[in-house]
Amino acid sequence: MMENYKNDKVYKIALTALMTALCYVAFTFLKIPIPTFGGDYVALHIGNAFCVLAALLLGGVYGGLAGSLGMTIADLLDPVYITSAPKTFVLKLCIGLIAGFVAHRIAHITKEHEAGYVFKWTLIASVAGLGFNVIMDPIVGYFYKNFVLGVQSDAAKIMSTWAAGVTFINAVAGTIVVVVVYMAVRPVLKKSGMFFTI
Repeated sequence: MMENYKNDKVYKIALTALMTALCYVAFTFLKIPIPTFGGDYVALHIGNAFCVLAALLLGGVYGGLAGSLGMTIADLLDPVYITSAPKTFVLKLCIGLIAGFVAHRIAHITKEHEAGYVFKWTLIASVAGLGFNVIMDPIVGYFYKNFVLGVQSDAAKIMSTWAAGVTFINAVAGTIVVVVVYMAVRPVLKKSGMFFTI
């Protein structure tokens, strides 16, 4: 029994590392940068989708860590986004925790349920995690730029407005990706014996 627990833990850590890498790759190589009037950049990307997907597959803590580590490393290695790294770490961790909480603590989606139930709660968990980001990313971004980085107030407002619109688009695209991929991967993992009950 203890051996199985250790194997599960190692497997979860390995999958978390894989999802961290996917978050990094999705943001670093698959993004479309958009300059703002404030001189900053926002980006269209699906990096957050892999954070939510990790939370659905592995639990909120592992998912949050995958998202926060992957996206923070991506920020740190890109001169355009390096100053956003602390904000990124906190927000992505929260995305995973919220999506994981809804999926596993409220809906218990890894237990035996009909496909319709799993689809519904996968969608709700994705909307909860990514919806949090749509609301909090511009708000936290505004205060972070204004009070931590010392960006002038008007420029910070402009950047936050742009960020809100782009974050919403990212959330819609990310939700679609998460639901489609999770619903496709879930039966395959169950059949192969690599599905975790959380």
